[in-house]
Parts: sequence; structure tokens; C-alpha cells
Amino acid sequence: MFYFLRGCMSRFAGEGKFKFSYMADGELNDEIRRKRESASDIITYHFLQRKYGRELLMDIGRIETLNNFVLDNTPHQISFYEILFIEKGKGTFSLDENRMAIEPGTIIFTSPGQVRRWNIKQAVSGYTVFFEKDFLNLFFTDDLFLYRFQYFHQYSTPTNMKMPPKTFQQTLKLVNSMDEEFSQLQNDSNHLLRAILYQLLVILDRHYAATYNAKSDTYVHPIFFRFRYFIEKEFSGHRHVSTYARLLKVSSAQLNKICRQYSGLSPQQMIHHKLISEIKKQLRCNKSVKEIAYQLDFSDPSNFNRFFKKITGTTAQQYRDSL
Repeated sequence: MFYFLRGCMSRFAGEGKFKFSYMADGELNDEIRRKRESASDIITYHFLQRKYGRELLMDIGRIETLNNFVLDNTPHQISFYEILFIEKGKGTFSLDENRMAIEPGTIIFTSPGQVRRWNIKQAVSGYTVFFEKDFLNLFFTDDLFLYRFQYFHQYSTPTNMKMPPKTFQQTLKLVNSMDEEFSQLQNDSNHLLRAILYQLLVILDRHYAATYNAKSDTYVHPIFFRFRYFIEKEFSGHRHVSTYARLLKVSSAQLNKICRQYSGLSPQQMIHHKLISEIKKQLRCNKSVKEIAYQLDFSDPSNFNRFFKKITGTTAQQYRDSL
């Protein structure tokens, strides 16, 4: 499991129950790390890789029984992937700038680095499935594998969907299969868990495509996935479409055509969406405009302010005051 507010949860193979342990901040080791550089920073939670005695880069649990699972209004982020399956509860869940309703049958997708917070009106219950990228990437020898699913690494389209009750229950059968495997881990369990997770991701991608009238094929143009990958890695230093076109060895016109075909957005719009998302995250950390401007490689704060207002229609200070 990952680290939550001075607590980590550990489930032992064969016992079918949870064991809890606590560590003060100063006692954290390499496997359980909490990053908080200053009081204003958003807390990042990390995955505990060896709680089962050997490396296993995936886990599953009940939202309502995970010890110290963050279910309050505290902004936080995770360094791994997570899928939430909401069976009961009411309220809202905010992921970056996207606020979504919490209700039965809702599935929520979180990618590494996204800022999240809960506003619960009625107790939430359901499953959480979470994993490190290498659990799948290394097996498929594809660094872009998780970018192929339309619900991860999104900043311009929804990161949640509502399923009809019957379909939701069918999907939960796969989740229950993984939960059962974790209750009796064997030497080859990681292979079975990876196979079930892969099946789950593909099924969810199909439902996501049907819900939002998007393409359901996870193996679309590789240039599009590589462009999304480069944006995540290079957005702070590279703002021009021509730069990414050179990296991808295509013309700017080709890149524009591909992006519009698979996202409905131009490459420049995708770059701006990512940059604005990061700026808003930093503003929520109470960093100064000057600090954010230079951190994200703007020439000066006034240029930063002009960019922010042009894209959002409001100033950075007005956005911060609205939080």
C-alpha cells in the first residue's frame, strides 16, 4: 500500500485481513516516503512496493477500511495510478480543476501528479485499485502503454464516468477476482493480477469511449501517444509545436492533423491545457506568481500573467482568491 498521513496499511498473504503500522515523519524509509518541502506544498503519497515481502507494484482495497485513506478536503496527490469504484456515497471529488459527482456506479481515474480532494456528504464505500506504471510498462516493454488509455493523463476531457448498475456490477467481478488473488498470493500471482488488470483497463476504455463518443481502439496513431508523453515530460521548457514536431520527426502540419483527429484539439491547445493545469496546481500551493513564472520558464511575471489571463480569462491572483 502507499503512505497515508503517518500510517501505512499492510495486508499479509493468506490472512485475508489488514495489519496497520505507523511511522513518524522522521522514521520514513526508502519504501515509504512523504514529500513536503514546505507547509504550503501539496502532500504526495507514494506506493509501498515490498509490503508482501517481495516487489509487487499493484494493490487493491476497500475505500472505507483503508487506514487513514485521505477522504477529507485536504489537497493531495499520488505518484502512481489509481481507479476508484464508488458503490455508495454522495458528495464531490475534485481532480485538478475537474469537479465530479460522487454517486453509486461512478468510476474515477487518477494519474500520477494530479491534485485531488474530497467533499463528502454521505459516507463513501467501494474499491480502490492502484498500481505503479512499471507493473504494466515493463511487461509490455512500452513506455507509452498507459497513455493509450483515454482516461489517464487527461487535462481536457473527463477523468470519470458513470456506469449503469448491471454493467458496473459486471466490472466489479474483475475487481473481486483481483481481491481474491491478493488474499492467497502465490509465486505466480503477479502474472495473473497483471492479466486481470489489463482486461479491466481495456473494458473500462471501451466504456469510456462509448460514454464520451470517443475512439475505442487503444492502438491508435503512435505519434499521438508520444506527443502526449513528451508534453508531460517537457511542457515547462518547450511551448512551441515546432519543437515537439522535431522531436517526433514529423511536420507541424502532420502533428496538428493527428492531434485533431484523436483529441479534437490542436497541439498548441494540448500544450496550453497542460501548462495551465500545472500553473493552477502551483497557485494552490500558495507559491508567488514570480516564483511560478520563473519555475515554469516564463521570461518574467508580466509575461506569465498575460498568458494566464489569455487562456483562462482571469488573472492568476483572481484565480487564487477564488479557491
